[in-house]
Amino acid sequence: MSSSNFEEYLIKVTSKVKSKVAHGMIKKELSNHMEELSQSFQERGLSKKDADKKAIQEMGDPFTIGKNMNHLHKPKMDWLLIVLFVILAGIRFLPLIGGVSVPSFSFIKNQIVWLVLAILALIGFLFFDYRKLKNLWMYFYGGGLILFFTTLLAGIDLNGVKRWISLGGIAIDAPAISLFLFFIAWAGIFAKINEFKGWKKQGMLLFLFWTPVLLSTMLPQFMFSIIYFFCVLAMYVFSYVHKQFAIKVAMGNLLIGIIFIRTMILKFPNSYLSDTLIPLKDILSEAGWFGKGLYNDLNLPEAHTDFVFPFLVHSLGWAFGIILCLLLFVFILRISLNAFKTKDLFGRLLAIGGAALFIVPACWNILMSFGIVPIMVVPLPFISYGGSILLVYSALLGLFLNVYRRKDIVEPTMVN
Repeated sequence: MSSSNFEEYLIKVTSKVKSKVAHGMIKKELSNHMEELSQSFQERGLSKKDADKKAIQEMGDPFTIGKNMNHLHKPKMDWLLIVLFVILAGIRFLPLIGGVSVPSFSFIKNQIVWLVLAILALIGFLFFDYRKLKNLWMYFYGGGLILFFTTLLAGIDLNGVKRWISLGGIAIDAPAISLFLFFIAWAGIFAKINEFKGWKKQGMLLFLFWTPVLLSTMLPQFMFSIIYFFCVLAMYVFSYVHKQFAIKVAMGNLLIGIIFIRTMILKFPNSYLSDTLIPLKDILSEAGWFGKGLYNDLNLPEAHTDFVFPFLVHSLGWAFGIILCLLLFVFILRISLNAFKTKDLFGRLLAIGGAALFIVPACWNILMSFGIVPIMVVPLPFISYGGSILLVYSALLGLFLNVYRRKDIVEPTMVN
């Protein structure tokens, strides 16, 4: 009788809640509350039947509660991130308009096509249930390995670096896509970290962690290793139950990784530095507050990709450069803060790891313009030219928005 009365009440409540995903969580939450009320009334001497009726009365009108629950548990959209995406995606066309690529019209046309595909990828990753990815981590990890081996065996060699594979005449940035696949795989692994107990399973995780790094040295793709390191270690620190132990393990692996990657960089210097040192500091110092204009005589290789920041500052000035840095800072700050607004562990890990995938290349790209870090092949998110990398970052943004959108309608999987 109790469950029947409660169930009828819950049906009335959820009839006013539009998000069907939230129905299960709402029923569980209200059912537990009604059971507690019923139990307290029974302890005061009421029969179970009367206690259940009293509990329902105490809850109040089900339709009013349903309306309140609908407001509380409706999907939410972070429009600030959408606006920032539109602005940054627009900025990526400025170097092409300035004619740094020949023929620039062809480059602009290609980027428009890729931007449309990127928007479709963003929408696709926004509206499906991201939690379904959690149990597929082995497939994502395997897909990342397959891409690496395909690049090693059939990749396009450019300046001694194998980075691209050709699919139907379209060049795909394999390391960028594999990084995205490894990122999802590790989020799934760390969401189930407590299932990997014992030294054998921990050893397996260590092997899985280092394998992509070793493979990246064969291409070689050292920036991949750096981004991968920070992404995985950030997720690890925020997933493990024993935080102090997690931090020690993460710092140990990070130290080893820094030594390893630094050794590789010294052994195999970047192709940009093989012949002449690009005077990036001089280019920035000549910019002034309002720059030299988009159409100038600056001779800077890869001005639309890896060196897009110094080109934009030189062309449009430090006023524009500061605004661009602020836009990126707000974007990164927003996704970092949003990561902790969900109580679903897998969703939080996706947001934290994805934030690292933005933070590391954005900071490295800008800092190498000042000579603070070594010059490497690293895109500025959303701004550097390239279709594959734009798809990856758009898919990441779709996941961020997905996690944020569902933060109030998915059942919590963590205490805090």
